[in-house]
Amino acid sequence: MSEPNDDELADLGYEEARDQLVEVVKGLEAGGLSLEESLALWERGEQLARLCERHLEGARERIEAALATVEDTADTADTADTADTAEAVDAAGGSGAAEDR
Repeated sequence: MSEPNDDELADLGYEEARDQLVEVVKGLEAGGLSLEESLALWERGEQLARLCERHLEGARERIEAALATVEDTADTADTADTADTAEAVDAAGGSGAAEDR
């Protein structure tokens, strides 16, 4: 297996990098390689594993950002609902609980 350059790795998506990593592991587990071949394959596996981690970290960040946006939207809606309710109570002539006693 030839040594990849940074551009080749940068072009790999998560699934392709993961699939190549699986093949590297299979090759190492099968044995029968020279020390140099094993080391080269191991190094390739390390590069692929780091690339997979970067892809996963990017996905994690996107999910966290999306969740934060949803939470911010929900908080804004809750605040608006609370303000609307307070205005409706005031318009009806009181706060409710204290005046009902």
